[in-house]
Amino acid sequence: MNNPGRDSEVKYSVVLPVYNEAGNIEGVVGLAVATLEELKEPFEIVMVDDGSTDLGPRIMDRLAREDHRVRVLRFSRNFGQSAAIDAGFGAARGEVIITLDADLQNDPRDIPLLLGALGEADMATGMRRVRQDPSMKRISTRVANWVRNRVSGEDIADSACGFRVFRRECLKKIKLFDGMHRFLPTLFRLEGFEVKEVDVPHHPRVQGISKYSTRSRMFRAFADLLAVCWMKKRRLNYTIEKGPDDSQD
Repeated sequence: MNNPGRDSEVKYSVVLPVYNEAGNIEGVVGLAVATLEELKEPFEIVMVDDGSTDLGPRIMDRLAREDHRVRVLRFSRNFGQSAAIDAGFGAARGEVIITLDADLQNDPRDIPLLLGALGEADMATGMRRVRQDPSMKRISTRVANWVRNRVSGEDIADSACGFRVFRRECLKKIKLFDGMHRFLPTLFRLEGFEVKEVDVPHHPRVQGISKYSTRSRMFRAFADLLAVCWMKKRRLNYTIEKGPDDSQD
């Protein structure tokens, strides 16, 4: 068991939503731990078990027993990815939060690529230029990104990529709703934060299956898009010229 630094403040927190990814959990956690150890800063891995029904919970519990830096938060049932990410944010203790899917299509070894962008941004989000997915999924994602940007006035090329890093203090102004994890870059910009996209490699899924069908994502994502457009249009935007405690001339 790895115990050094238990009382150290946490620099990096990886929030890892997990739903029926038994074949990938050990690999993604192992790569994340090895990558973060090279950064020589205290870190933690927060796995959020979103009601998994496979052998994943046993594997997660074992990994947590073997390494105190690995923590498990378990839902009573499946509540969805937005809920898992939000719960992970609440449990994370790091100054910098890293979100990562558990399917290993984004490699944890690429975490430094995103961290390097935080010097000039509050959030760095992955951009998967060469998608390693079935053709229908690639086409539907390309169309969804085009529609999303056209309707919302955004320019995020790959807003659905779950591989992101951001400063923890920014989360104080962000409120997540069901499905809104896809729009985190827009939500950050709405609060005045700087968002930068970074090219990241993408890999074929080797273990397990995708949890979302194209049709279910399309209709729900469009409804969420309309909600985001409403928020952008109705957001409060004002400048205070004089405060109540300012001295009178």
